[in-house]
Amino acid sequence: MEKEFVMIKPDAVQRGLIGTLINRLERTGLKIIAMKFLHVTTDLAEKHYEVHKGKPFYPALVEFITSGPAVAMVIEGPDAVKITRKIVGATNPAEAAPGTIRGDFGINIGRNLIHASDSPENAKTEIAIYFSDDELVDWTPTIAPWFTE
Repeated sequence: MEKEFVMIKPDAVQRGLIGTLINRLERTGLKIIAMKFLHVTTDLAEKHYEVHKGKPFYPALVEFITSGPAVAMVIEGPDAVKITRKIVGATNPAEAAPGTIRGDFGINIGRNLIHASDSPENAKTEIAIYFSDDELVDWTPTIAPWFTE
């Protein structure tokens, strides 16, 4: 099973979209194995966005993600990264397809509601920033056979 890191960003929290966005992810059959409501610290944000350090938009990324509470999650399932990225939609909401989270709720690239790791490798790195191994819950939904072969 593949793991994916997802963060519901401060703009989505402030807009009251936590439940709606989690519902969109859960309806696919992917399962949440860890979740926490937190205020991202500058230290965590700098680790999370380290790959962008030195780019012109880096300070704004750190400032935004630390501007209010967020929800960090680990989602698990077959092809979890690919499936989640499809549900989330293009980074720029103006380019995101209708039916995706960003296509339906986003309007600005700087306030695009949700983060999802772009590869299994990056998911592992980002999960380790926000969660310890003992915070990941190993469980099987009773309806799992109805989602996968």
